[in-house]
Amino acid sequence: MTRIVLASGSPRRAELLAAAGFEFEVRQSHLDERVRPGEGADDYVRRVATEKALAIAGQAPGRAVLAADTVVVVDGRVLGKPDDPAEAKQMLRLLSGRAHRVLTGVCLVGPAGGERHGPAEAGQYPDTRVAVTEVEFASLTTDEIDWYVASGEGVDKAGAYAIQGLASRFVTRIEGSYTNVVGLPVALVYQMCARAGILLS
Repeated sequence: MTRIVLASGSPRRAELLAAAGFEFEVRQSHLDERVRPGEGADDYVRRVATEKALAIAGQAPGRAVLAADTVVVVDGRVLGKPDDPAEAKQMLRLLSGRAHRVLTGVCLVGPAGGERHGPAEAGQYPDTRVAVTEVEFASLTTDEIDWYVASGEGVDKAGAYAIQGLASRFVTRIEGSYTNVVGLPVALVYQMCARAGILLS
């Protein structure tokens, strides 16, 4: 396999790539990830993932760079990482007893092969896709929400929960990629890499 650069500080994304047998190194980008006025969830994750990838691609010429950004969407509202426990509780109340969508924008910037999407950037071409998974939560009591927030597990997670951890007890249904909800749709990443010709057969 070609060694890629993962433009993310997320340990979960690194764990998912490693488990799938990817060889990579990590370089974290530091960008303003606030949602712009009037920006929809799909446009938001596409933009942020692309900006992250291009920022690191400029530091790694000739290398394939992968970046991603994940949000939770309910009632058209984009939920990123909670700023504090009060906001985490508010998010969980919104998710309680209903379905929501998890969107991850994935951007691959590579100098080799495949179909090229978007304008060239320093000789490299961004290919950006969005994976969508639907997740349904059981109805949560106030005590359950308080207990989960006190665990600290959801503090740095979109939507204030981690499906792979304690919050798994609340998930009643999932439709789509499970790894997408964790933070990276691995099958989509593999397809994008293969299409770009950056994986050795």
